[in-house]
Amino acid sequence: MPQYAIMRFAKHKGGAQGRLESHHERKKDKYASNPNIDTNRSSRNYHLVQPVTSYRQEIDNRIAAAGCKTRKDSVRFIDTIITASPEFFKGKKRDEVRAYFDRALQFLSRKVGKSNIFTAVVHLDEKTPHMHLCFTPITEDGRLSAKDIIGNKAALVKWQDQFHAHMVKAYPNLERGEPAIETRRRHIPPRIFRESVHLTKQAARIQEAIDGINPLNIGKKKDEISAMLHRFFPRMENFETQIRRYEREFERQEKENAALAKKAETKMSDKMETAKLRGEIQQLRRFYETLPDEYRQQLQPTKNQQIQEVSL
Repeated sequence: MPQYAIMRFAKHKGGAQGRLESHHERKKDKYASNPNIDTNRSSRNYHLVQPVTSYRQEIDNRIAAAGCKTRKDSVRFIDTIITASPEFFKGKKRDEVRAYFDRALQFLSRKVGKSNIFTAVVHLDEKTPHMHLCFTPITEDGRLSAKDIIGNKAALVKWQDQFHAHMVKAYPNLERGEPAIETRRRHIPPRIFRESVHLTKQAARIQEAIDGINPLNIGKKKDEISAMLHRFFPRMENFETQIRRYEREFERQEKENAALAKKAETKMSDKMETAKLRGEIQQLRRFYETLPDEYRQQLQPTKNQQIQEVSL
């Protein structure tokens, strides 16, 4: 099975540093948004670059020290994830895993400037080892410019080429993954599937509560069911909205490929995944339609509100 070196960037204008710090630095007791985290193993995580203070302060200090001019829409930091195919790590000892991330850090330090990196933490408490590395995109001449440091989509292809060339010298079996700019594919993130499972379980609990109503508990049960539905329904609406986005994206990709007389690049697996999710949302919709009118009427105001995307 092919093994790939993986590096991804996410640009942030500010406001996300607190949330990311809590996640990267494991400052919570529980992580409802990511049940794959085994907090019993979090003590195995380690830093290659240890932040001295909070992420916000680390970012502000670097920007101030460089004398950077900023705007409200300035990208203030980049969150980078470094990992590899799960098969790559199988059978590797702790020191061998560390060597992989050390080499990746060498590459990022050279490309973005060692002093710009304020954290690089390796997580071993999830299924696949990975490193979160965050840096401020400050140029050598003291400008805050993600455009100059990271570049556009075409530049990201070169980034991936260079990263692979750097890593393959030490790990000859690693292959160059196909970048998103070339495949033009938008993958469905795992959180969408986790949300589907959560909603299905939530619907089952609501149905169980409805089935459990009797003359002795009817008042208490109605209040309990009402509270559960007011949590369930907005998330179901949002879930359906997100699935529609992926369906539209895959349809757009097929049309583009057909127009360019290219082989369709939207994989059958993507279609199957969206079809599976669509089937699950239809089941949830059917469940909602079977609810007694008195419960559905309570949710009418919610349906008229703009549903904001929840953090899954």
